[in-house]
Amino acid sequence: MTEDTKQKVLDYLEKHRYMRLATVTTDSTPMVHTVAYASDGPTVYFLTDRRTRKIFNISKNPGVAFSVDEDYPDAGLIQGIQMEARATILSARADVEKARDLLVAKFPNMAKMPPELDLVFVRVDPEEGYFLDYTRGFTHRDKIEL
Repeated sequence: MTEDTKQKVLDYLEKHRYMRLATVTTDSTPMVHTVAYASDGPTVYFLTDRRTRKIFNISKNPGVAFSVDEDYPDAGLIQGIQMEARATILSARADVEKARDLLVAKFPNMAKMPPELDLVFVRVDPEEGYFLDYTRGFTHRDKIEL
């Protein structure tokens, strides 16, 4: 991966707000969840209810995948990110505060969420994937290794 590709990934993550997160159930059924996220470099963070299926799945298997893209009007304009990653449900106070601060900076309304909700923060650490850029040719992608 070139520095240019790495910067494209970081810029793309910073510019966008939602990702599709794939988890796997205990019977190996894939599931996709849409979540709001904030990034810190290539690492992404999200907040969700502790009782969701994604948290149950992550607690059993931290291997996840995610994509970030948008609804392009023409297939020749597609750009996006596809990543394989590891998810961690955060419990250490410093980690939770960092995730909260990043999410509130990107989504200020999150600061107003009622404290009695049973929420957890999750860190997703990408390992490898692709930056898609169909403007450079149909199905063009550059490999990303982090």
